[in-house]
Amino acid sequence: MKVLLFGGSGMVGQGVLRECLLDPTVETVLSVGRSPVGNVAPKLTELLRPNLKELGDAEAQLTGYDACFFCLGISSVGLSEGDFRRVTYDLTVSVAERLARLNPAMTFVYVSGAGTDSTEHGRAMWARVKGATENAILRLPFRRAYMFRPGAIQPKHGIRSKTAVYRFLYVALFPFLCVVKSVSPDSLTTTEAVGRAMIRVAADGAPTPLVSTREINRLARMAPTGA
Repeated sequence: MKVLLFGGSGMVGQGVLRECLLDPTVETVLSVGRSPVGNVAPKLTELLRPNLKELGDAEAQLTGYDACFFCLGISSVGLSEGDFRRVTYDLTVSVAERLARLNPAMTFVYVSGAGTDSTEHGRAMWARVKGATENAILRLPFRRAYMFRPGAIQPKHGIRSKTAVYRFLYVALFPFLCVVKSVSPDSLTTTEAVGRAMIRVAADGAPTPLVSTREINRLARMAPTGA
């Protein structure tokens, strides 16, 4: 399997990249982003661009891939709907449209979030924008597309969020998350599980295009261990 990874320097993207590099079924990974992922591996290549909407000169490099794992995103905290939409919807859909044209047989996996509003008319701004993004991707002529909707994600294997407030929260809430996971395992997932589940759906598909935390964990458990 040849994989395109967007957002590989973020917390979720780091976890997905780790699992791709460990998994023997993943032949190559092209990480596309604004900054280096800080990792070196024989099957990893990086394509760095300051503006990810301007990929016209890189189309040859973006062709011939089996899957795209799109982990790029920002928090909506402190942003207007227009600013949040420019990154969450405009950038994501721009990339997805290009990849659907270049790789129609591709499986596209988008990291959305629990509570996303598929109607696009709810009260929560972030949920409306995420819902519009999901709907736009699902209309594109990919072979398959899946919207991952995780809730809380626990970073593993030394991975840390780039957002300072999230780093603080993960440390402060770690004991609570451990209790929650022991009582209700499918109320949260991990960066490892997200990566393993993505590889699984790219290879074998999933029952529905909307993939919840429970389904992410189930798919991750089904995936063969790469390490």
